Amino acid sequence: FMMTPGGIGPGGTFDGNVWHAINNHLWSPMNLHRIVANVAYGGSIVGAYAAYKFLGASSSEERAHYDWMGYTASVISVGALLPLPFAGYWLTAEIYSYSQQMGISLMGGGFGSLFIIQAVVIGALFLAANYYLWCAIQRTEVGRRYAPYVKYIGAALALCFMVWSTPHTPYMTGLEVKAVGGRFHPLIAPLGLMPAKNIAVNVMIIATFLSFLLYRRSNYPPGVFDGELMALKRGRASAIQGAIITAGLLNIIGLGIYYGYFTNTVYKVASSVSQVLTTLIVIIACLVVEKIFYKIEQGAAQTMPERGAMPEAGQYALILIAVSFTWLMGLMGFVRAAIRGNWHVYSVLKDASNDAFTPAIAYASRVTSVGTVIFMAFIAFIFYLSKKRKI
Repeated sequence: FMMTPGGIGPGGTFDGNVWHAINNHLWSPMNLHRIVANVAYGGSIVGAYAAYKFLGASSSEERAHYDWMGYTASVISVGALLPLPFAGYWLTAEIYSYSQQMGISLMGGGFGSLFIIQAVVIGALFLAANYYLWCAIQRTEVGRRYAPYVKYIGAALALCFMVWSTPHTPYMTGLEVKAVGGRFHPLIAPLGLMPAKNIAVNVMIIATFLSFLLYRRSNYPPGVFDGELMALKRGRASAIQGAIITAGLLNIIGLGIYYGYFTNTVYKVASSVSQVLTTLIVIIACLVVEKIFYKIEQGAAQTMPERGAMPEAGQYALILIAVSFTWLMGLMGFVRAAIRGNWHVYSVLKDASNDAFTPAIAYASRVTSVGTVIFMAFIAFIFYLSKKRKI
């Protein structure tokens, strides 16, 4: 309500309809964004707890239990992370719909540089989540056969991360602006537009799903991969999934390039909905093929991976995910509140006091970082108490 007040009549007076005030522009997108984000955040904290207990485990049974706990928490956290960018797009679109000025301040004004930090932190989340799955793949004989594919997924993630974190208008000195020929770099400026970033985030999501798919495959019993007939059936399933993923990626990239760079400015992000649907279709279709693959193998079930054999580096990835989520939520919470400027209730009730000001980005970043350190210290202390009390 403070950002997009509803139920306000002429002259800034309340029209008396409480539902109009509640069901404002950000009511639904904010609810969705917060629910999904808190599921992801909760999963990351549980994963950090499991990592802490795993690293301090004194028996193979304990390591196995907390290995299972860390994997389950990471699936919940990453599963909620994948749709989170789309919930953020809806939230941002509603901000623009209510006030273009507030939307411009959010994405292209004084707060735009914080979105570069956001891109770096989100990139760290995706890389850490994938690294954890790559470590998990190494636990089984079948998984080690898939290890050579990891470098290609990593290269795709790195490339998308560079596009995701590229600013449209980088900070430059006067001499640099003169050398470049303007505020926009002729080569990297197109990568700073939302069409390029929409392509990057969808490809990162599909790459992360592919890591998860390889992890699922790594849990098959070795016998499934032996024998000429089994190899033929498995090859057909892999070929179908490869075709689905390739077609999806081509569609995502093609839509982003066409609508982003060959149409009117109004339609530059018109492909975002189609790209999201393509990503969802790719994920669902590949899972359906995987299910059929199980049936083709005549009931060959997944085997439990060797719990407790997870490399310790994978546990540090879980801790990184929790820290990154905490920092990201603090930074973006500041931005969401600060774009109101000097309004208590945007465009209705102004803060006219002498002490009213919006903190500088550097100051807000330091406060958020200190808050993250303090919060994680409390979390670590709670983990320590649980160990002392044998919880």
